[in-house]
Amino acid sequence: MAEAVSIPSVLSLPSIGPSLAAKLRRLEIADARDLLLHAPLRYEDRRRITPIAASQAGKVLIEGEVVLADIVGKRRPMLVCRLRDGSGVLDLRFFHDYPWLRRRLIPGSRWRCYGEVRTTLHGREMIHPELEPAAQATLGILPIYPSTMGISQRALRRLIEHALRLLEQIPNWLPQLPKACLPAWAPLSLQEALRELHQPSAQDWDGGERCRRRLAWEELLAHRLAFRSQNARAELRAPQLLLDLKLESEFRRRLPYRLTSAQERVIAEISADLAKECPMGRLLQGDVGSGKTVVAALAALSAASCGWQTALMAPTEILAEQHYRLWQAWFAPLGIEVALLTSRQSGSERQATLGSVALGKASVVIGTHALFQKEVRFSRLGLVIVDEQHRFGVDQRLALKAKAQNLTPHYLVMTATPIPRTLAMLRYGDLEVSVLDELPPGRKPVETYVMSEIRRAELIARLKRWLGSGRQAYWVCTLIEESEAWPGEAAEKAAETLRYELPGVRVGLVHGRMKAEVKDQAMAAFKAGEIDLLVATTVIEVGVDVPNAGLMVIENAERLGLAQLHQLRGRVGRGGEQSYCILLYKPPLTGAARQRLDYVRSCHDGLALAEKDLELRGPGEVLGTRQSGALQFKIADLSRDRDLLPEVHRAAEWLEQNAPSVIPNLLAFWLEHGERYAEV
Repeated sequence: MAEAVSIPSVLSLPSIGPSLAAKLRRLEIADARDLLLHAPLRYEDRRRITPIAASQAGKVLIEGEVVLADIVGKRRPMLVCRLRDGSGVLDLRFFHDYPWLRRRLIPGSRWRCYGEVRTTLHGREMIHPELEPAAQATLGILPIYPSTMGISQRALRRLIEHALRLLEQIPNWLPQLPKACLPAWAPLSLQEALRELHQPSAQDWDGGERCRRRLAWEELLAHRLAFRSQNARAELRAPQLLLDLKLESEFRRRLPYRLTSAQERVIAEISADLAKECPMGRLLQGDVGSGKTVVAALAALSAASCGWQTALMAPTEILAEQHYRLWQAWFAPLGIEVALLTSRQSGSERQATLGSVALGKASVVIGTHALFQKEVRFSRLGLVIVDEQHRFGVDQRLALKAKAQNLTPHYLVMTATPIPRTLAMLRYGDLEVSVLDELPPGRKPVETYVMSEIRRAELIARLKRWLGSGRQAYWVCTLIEESEAWPGEAAEKAAETLRYELPGVRVGLVHGRMKAEVKDQAMAAFKAGEIDLLVATTVIEVGVDVPNAGLMVIENAERLGLAQLHQLRGRVGRGGEQSYCILLYKPPLTGAARQRLDYVRSCHDGLALAEKDLELRGPGEVLGTRQSGALQFKIADLSRDRDLLPEVHRAAEWLEQNAPSVIPNLLAFWLEHGERYAEV
């Protein structure tokens, strides 16, 4: 038996108390392993200081002396700092007054600033750059991590450095594998790859590609082994769920539309599965608006017909509440009780709901992660439906399945993220695949345009005319990152800039780090027409349906894959009028990025876009953001690492046959509660 893995909690690391541990939990970091696998979003090459006079458009590192720092403007005060070196001057602009920063920017003090240089009528400037006192700054290649309010990049790097010191305690559990099981990388151990990921050497640096690929291979291997272990449980028994024809007829009669032929085909596939005594496992793919929800509702109707309960799990409370309102309108007239369970419910309301679920009065229970909690007990759970499965880990799926008492519930996954069948075999190896490949009649394809950021002024003018006509729009930011000098988000910067460029326009803001109630209020206001322009991150991939919002601008579109661009684009075009999507990019584009943007402009088939994404996106794109809509891996990216799958499959089979004792540690390190998958 391989040596057991022991992963210390973050509280055992130096300088981490309960307050900092709580902030780390927002990043899903609970132990040293989570810190080690907290991969950089990208790297910033800060090996060279650029003279101000030589700085061009794009991000650069500049060192200079403060000439002055003052507040300009009365209506919207800004902090402006003028910096100079031997070659010229540069203005640093902050959209608010930060007294603590103004007190530090003393004339004569020297600072290093890293940010994007823009040339205006007044000269060169940086907006919200990262600042460090020149005497404390270090030159080198810096990893930039996903962060949260209250944890700076410097603090994260320090915490990860502490975690790296524990690497010697982690055994190298993988034996020598045959060459056919390994990709063609230079030999790296797990420990070497993790160290190179977080502390890249300035010499012979390859952008982090070698270490990332080594880690991606092992993570994919762990997931493959986990799903293979789940396949072995297919002998379990499930309840037979037969749809009551009278209920079905009444349900269909109340729908304001006829179902498409694709919906009818998928309903037949699901009904056939539910009628069997072995658990259904089915992945339902379909573009936004293709009608997945009504298909799922008919599956839940089958369960209710036979006295069994359905649990519907959504990734956000907003989407859970949207499902609840819709399903309540569908099912209440049929005498079927629908319950909503979220973390924000009052104590008395929650207790009443829990009682209804435990007694079996609630036939359909809709919620988020709250459905996993121990206090949630079902009377007869027969069907589990998960909306946007890529938002959940496999362990959560097992936890929800475990809510069933005796029999194993049927399982239906819904996703608007197109997943090619070859990749679905890895992530959903135990599921059959159904595809809704037909949109409801009358839908107009969204006209898509690719535009350089150089034409931003033209875009802003068009946006102003659009909003002036009474229509609404989205402005999507693909990255939230915290700056050490200014602890805010890129989305907030974009909102401030747009308010400055579009006076009189009601600009709202939504991103994943906002409190749930604040985010809900902003989305509700946008839907009610009280916000003209919603600046958001990719959190709006799911849960927002605003027919009057017929224009979407996706900033830094070159950072995203085709599947996610297509899913975001699906948020517009919900009404009867023509809608538009602008893919805004920062030049220069790589050839592959240009191909991706051109392809999403001309194609509206989600699965075709997903397949093309795999064809176009090679493993060389290490820099840039990981897709927030991608399947939940810490290091791997299925679009980018598709070519590793043959070796992963061979390695999984070899380990099962020749070294099964190492599998539990492999799963325990890479998957939360990974020990569950290795149970016999």
